Amino acid sequence: MRRKLLIAIPYFWLLVLFLVPFLIVLKISLSDTAIARPPYTPTLDLSLGWAGVKDFFSQLDMENFTFLTEDALYWKAYLSSLEIALVATLATLIVGFPIAYGMAKAPSEWRPTLMMLIILPFWTSFLIRIYAWIGILSNEGYLNQILLWSGIIDEPLKIINTTMAVYIGIVYTYLPFMILPIYATLEKLDESLLEAAEDLGCSRLSAFWLVTLPLAKPGIIAGCFLVFIPAIGEFVIPSLLGGSQTLMIGKVLWEEFFSNRDWPVASAVAVILLLILVIPIILFQRNEQKNREEG
Repeated sequence: MRRKLLIAIPYFWLLVLFLVPFLIVLKISLSDTAIARPPYTPTLDLSLGWAGVKDFFSQLDMENFTFLTEDALYWKAYLSSLEIALVATLATLIVGFPIAYGMAKAPSEWRPTLMMLIILPFWTSFLIRIYAWIGILSNEGYLNQILLWSGIIDEPLKIINTTMAVYIGIVYTYLPFMILPIYATLEKLDESLLEAAEDLGCSRLSAFWLVTLPLAKPGIIAGCFLVFIPAIGEFVIPSLLGGSQTLMIGKVLWEEFFSNRDWPVASAVAVILLLILVIPIILFQRNEQKNREEG
């Protein structure tokens, strides 16, 4: 009973906070928009009994999903979001791995301080940090002032309201999520394996590629998932730093919900976005489990 109870707790958590909200959103995505409260039909009326339930399900349709395939705005937004999330995840990995490696190699008495410096930005508001980047990246911002003062550029760079600003914002915001899993993996690395590789003739660079990097793979994968999943649905960063020219599905989702008040289409957008994220994760987990069983 203790074992079953222990397993039941996370399943109950997923049921209440994931499956039930997902089913609600899925139901709305199969509804039709209406000038009412809530702004969609049909609604389930249990007072009519089984007849009401049958009438409710008979009115659900796939028109909203069909509409998404017909309008180029939505699939372009999905592709743009995937591209931005993938590039930003790769950039975060390139920046975060050396930091995590340096933390793992640092003396043990310095590691808590370095860890605190990594998580220190979380002590301030997310919106404040993004607004701060507006002051840094604007045409009259600190970055352009420093570059002009140093003579590197002759006129201010156009960074704000571009995709580059979105990349900078995502990398800055989600960098700790990349560093911490990699650091946790590298910290447990057995140094004797590197010594053995060097004794067998490997250089330090070869030992890094053949030993350190493969053993850090779980942390790299976890960090990439932690960055990619929220980045693909990001709304605040592209809205504040990317401007109107940056097309991401999070902005489209917000517009459908709050500007157009088209909850069924917005729910269909959210369902497809969730499937884009969940299906690859499930396939990856099954592949990893298969590899462990074969190994």
